[in-house]
Amino acid sequence: MKRTEPLEMYQPASLQEASRLLKENGPGGRFLAGGTDLVIAMKEKGLIPKYVVDLKRIAGLAGIRENGDGAISLGALTTMREVEVSPLIRNKYPFLAQSAAEVGSIQIRNRATVGGNMANATPSADVAPALIALSATAKIVGASGARAVPLEDFFRGPGQTVMSSDEILTEITIPKTAARLVGEYIKFSPREMMDLAYVGVAVAYNLSEKDKRCTGVKIVLGAVAPTPIRAKKAEAALEGQALTEALAEKAGAAAAEESKPISDVRSSADYRRAMVGAMTKRAILNAAAGPAKSWVERRDRRY
Repeated sequence: MKRTEPLEMYQPASLQEASRLLKENGPGGRFLAGGTDLVIAMKEKGLIPKYVVDLKRIAGLAGIRENGDGAISLGALTTMREVEVSPLIRNKYPFLAQSAAEVGSIQIRNRATVGGNMANATPSADVAPALIALSATAKIVGASGARAVPLEDFFRGPGQTVMSSDEILTEITIPKTAARLVGEYIKFSPREMMDLAYVGVAVAYNLSEKDKRCTGVKIVLGAVAPTPIRAKKAEAALEGQALTEALAEKAGAAAAEESKPISDVRSSADYRRAMVGAMTKRAILNAAAGPAKSWVERRDRRY
């Protein structure tokens, strides 16, 4: 790795000060959250920011909390490791905790943040599909005020989001969900750990106890399009139906048709499309079966 170029570093104490710094210093600035993406881009990919605004001294940007209305908020500086081990997340949304556990090594997860991961907008991000399946929204604060954006509308392309240059992602909020919600996240990569997803699939739906009927279905695909995408035809195939293996296979086939993978050095488009079908079927069935007994059991499943 090469030595980075000298640059200006700012450490604001408030969101207002951070936005003002970007406005005053103009284009070319970058925010620093965990730094796991920014540092690599600077040392290995030749990125040379004009200046860096470190967000870690701003109070209130970290932590996981349950709100009075039953929603759960993740501060933008909450680390992947905190999401992975949070008793609240593991109890309510074990598949979200699992998606965080899939991010890099434990050293990376202790640094990488939820907000930084979303703002970096990598199509293969592990946590984004699970959060979209949970109907999460992103709170964005800038010089003109605050706004909330559904996370499925937040991404515009690789490395691109709806945020303007002076805006900061401050929080991800998951609305209150039904008691019968089930979900699953499956990632496929040749190496079991510390590899980018070739395909990622997150599913979430309400499963009735009496007749195993599926409602409120969300199926979200990662790494098979420029942004995470909902497989809406696959969702429609499952919506309102009693779950069977044949129905899960039908939904998987629909998801494969909706995916938009490319061929690259890691995998062919045809292979990724086939994996979408198989993984979507498995994720639907796994969700109904309940969370795995351990992270290891989940990680050792092969498809």
